[in-house]
Amino acid sequence: MAKRKLRVGVLFGGRSGEHEVSLRSARFVLESLDPEKYEVRPIGITKTGEWLLDDDPMPLLEGAVEPGARPAQAPVSLPTRMPERPAGAPDAPLDVVFPVLHGTYGEDGTIQGLLDLADVAYVGSGVTGSAVGMDKAIQKRVLHAHGIPVAPSRVYTRRAWRADPESIRAEIEAELGYPVFVKPCNLGSSVGISKAHSADELGPAMDLAARYDRRLIVEAGIPNAREIEVSVLGNDEPEASVCGEIIPGNEFYDYNAKYLDDTSQECIPADIPNELAARIRRMAVEAYRAIDCAGFARVDFLVDGESFDVVLLEINTIPGFTEISQFPKLWRASGVDSRELLDRLIDLALERHADRRETSTSYD
Repeated sequence: MAKRKLRVGVLFGGRSGEHEVSLRSARFVLESLDPEKYEVRPIGITKTGEWLLDDDPMPLLEGAVEPGARPAQAPVSLPTRMPERPAGAPDAPLDVVFPVLHGTYGEDGTIQGLLDLADVAYVGSGVTGSAVGMDKAIQKRVLHAHGIPVAPSRVYTRRAWRADPESIRAEIEAELGYPVFVKPCNLGSSVGISKAHSADELGPAMDLAARYDRRLIVEAGIPNAREIEVSVLGNDEPEASVCGEIIPGNEFYDYNAKYLDDTSQECIPADIPNELAARIRRMAVEAYRAIDCAGFARVDFLVDGESFDVVLLEINTIPGFTEISQFPKLWRASGVDSRELLDRLIDLALERHADRRETSTSYD
């Protein structure tokens, strides 16, 4: 008797500033999942929060191809319609959900809590790891408590900034100096991030970040910084990929550099000493465990190009998963192709769900 295919729901879109990035990631995942192993059901969420099932979400993916990619790099293999269930057949439950929801309402523990309540297996970190991974300020505090170096920073609310910008500006200048990076606490893909070199640039940077979150984080710039990234895979025994380096075409690796132009360069594996690469990979696994990640994550570091001092920039618990994204590229360079990578992520989701079911929810 033939083995039944696993039913995988790929959840994408969402009410986030990273909606478009999610569509690109979802397209790549849908194209890469092995049709011999999985019965795939796309589940789209519009920007207004409407949930779309089966054929309905497919129009969301139209045009969700990498900017500047040649056809050979981004094949369009998705069907115009999903396979239909036999007439009268019940709608079978999903075996596992693959959330490809970047940013708020997807990467922050909200959808993970819903899936936990429904007792559904899902790819990636649980509520705690997702929430801490999403909140840059709380993440830094947890990592610092575990002895993992992070850049000096200050956190402000949108209301406090609007009420007394001069005091906040003076504090930033006295304690951090320039340049600084201004970011929404809860967002990714470099949305809403600016580099401020002076007081004249700080105000617009704070205002931009305030559009995307009520809490803003201001981080000190690292001199001579090189951005090194590591992909991590696993549950209780995570492993790290080779290190990669991003050499941004713009002043820093912003949204345009990531998704809209091809001026940035990458070096995989990174051209750094072996001892430094090993240290960064160890730190990536330590940080992954510190915030209770599961499944997968990408961990980003800044390395002083002269002293080789390292600070952890951030952990991304649902990293970009497109043809040009670093997460699958780093694993490809480590000997794991995209199809095998997706297989392992689904296996890890089922493993974690089985482990969670061993926990008693009643007291006798």
